[in-house]
Amino acid sequence: MYPQTVEDLELSINPDASRLLTSISRFLAEEGIPSYLVGGFVRDMLLGRDTADIDIAVASDALTIARRAADVLGGRYIPLDKENGIGRVVLPANKWYIDFTTLQGDIDHDLARRDFTIDAMAIQLDKRVEITLSAERLIDPFNGRDDLRRRVVRAVSETAFEADAARLIRAVRIAAELDFSIDGDTEALIRRDCQLITGVAGERIREELLRLLALSGAGPRLAYLDRLGVLTALIPEMLPARGVDQPTVHVWDVFDHSIQTVSTAEFLLREETWEHAGEEVLSTVPWSADLKQHFDREVSSGSTRRSMLKLSALLHDIAKPQTRTIDDDGRARFLGHPQEGAAAAADILERLRFSNKEIKLVELLVRYHLRPTQMSHEDFPTRRAIYRYFRDTGEAGVDLLFLCLADHLATRGSYLDLAQWQEHTRMVEYVLTKHLEEENLSVPPKLIDGHDLINIFRLNPGPGVGEILEALRETQAAGEVTTRQQALDYVKHLLSNQTQVLRSESTQEEK
Repeated sequence: MYPQTVEDLELSINPDASRLLTSISRFLAEEGIPSYLVGGFVRDMLLGRDTADIDIAVASDALTIARRAADVLGGRYIPLDKENGIGRVVLPANKWYIDFTTLQGDIDHDLARRDFTIDAMAIQLDKRVEITLSAERLIDPFNGRDDLRRRVVRAVSETAFEADAARLIRAVRIAAELDFSIDGDTEALIRRDCQLITGVAGERIREELLRLLALSGAGPRLAYLDRLGVLTALIPEMLPARGVDQPTVHVWDVFDHSIQTVSTAEFLLREETWEHAGEEVLSTVPWSADLKQHFDREVSSGSTRRSMLKLSALLHDIAKPQTRTIDDDGRARFLGHPQEGAAAAADILERLRFSNKEIKLVELLVRYHLRPTQMSHEDFPTRRAIYRYFRDTGEAGVDLLFLCLADHLATRGSYLDLAQWQEHTRMVEYVLTKHLEEENLSVPPKLIDGHDLINIFRLNPGPGVGEILEALRETQAAGEVTTRQQALDYVKHLLSNQTQVLRSESTQEEK
């Protein structure tokens, strides 16, 4: 619970952080470098929030100090932002992130250059850091404590976003994290400066975007970023989607549908309610401790499958505007948009410096987001269809099932056909059950290999060997082959049929 008055805002620090800061303070003191705790760490101490991010301003070159601090503390040095002189130290197990910045002038001048009043507070470090610190030690020239009490994010100056345009996203992210609102004058500054986001290093945008997506309620926050002009400045490929109508089965245009799909994904992940559907819709959606663990799993540093699902939801229809055609009946169609969208999404994430692993996952999710509904048109999909699905979608297979459900919800909204929805969720549950309970269905055991085909059947090495093995795996997945002898018999039969086909073709050519 947050403090209610300025007087209630007492500085406090947990023992682990205190011990770490003592080590850092001693190192800096021995180097003879004046230093200050600044920014979000001070803010969170006042709010009684635990945080793993520590910001320190030093009266020296921050990149050099960060590199030396990493050696002393046994951490890893990352030059986070060379242009703005920000060096990061990541301690083992990624428990703490310590960002060093170069002090600009004296501390008051330095704080005047910072982003928001609630982050423009400081405490001077010495060799000893008390577990409980008196608020009298707080350096607070812009009344950040008052804005904490008022629960408001307010820019320190009119040039705050010109000085560092990453703050355009950070304002919304901090407001979301703290459940604060953004001051009206600050909103006006964001709208004025929104296009400056294009000049921010991709690594910094990635970090802010992932932190926003990690929060529940990311869908409405993305819509808020759009109202401020930041979202389409950040991802201009989304701009053509605004106002693009879809077939009557859709409630929203392509742009709003994409935002809604983020919200429906959060709904399915049990993070948030959704205003257009209730418990009767959610109750039929599969969920378990194993699925929660799956979506909580890390993809790369700073991202999880949960956050990457939301990002894929935002981008899944990114190519609809350029693939839109009108058929003879006047119906809009978007043929090929998943394939073109996958390429577009990959380009966007490369520009924003996402990792190769993150890009591959999102690319798969966008490319195959319609695939789950294509597994079967009647009843449940066959074992062979389920095998082919996971063969093609790989590590994205489980996530795709949820993206497809989110897409379904964000198509119909409050006009959802409940019977059709329940049929969809039953199919998803069936596929998940088969996938989780029958490992052989997705990855059949190896009964024979390429060497067997070459040695036993006298085949030449080449693509044909792989094609035969893949046909065998499909047959295993369907439950038609379970032993090595059956596998050999199947290959013998397959090769015999191929020989007969070739002979028939040869005879036809002679005639």
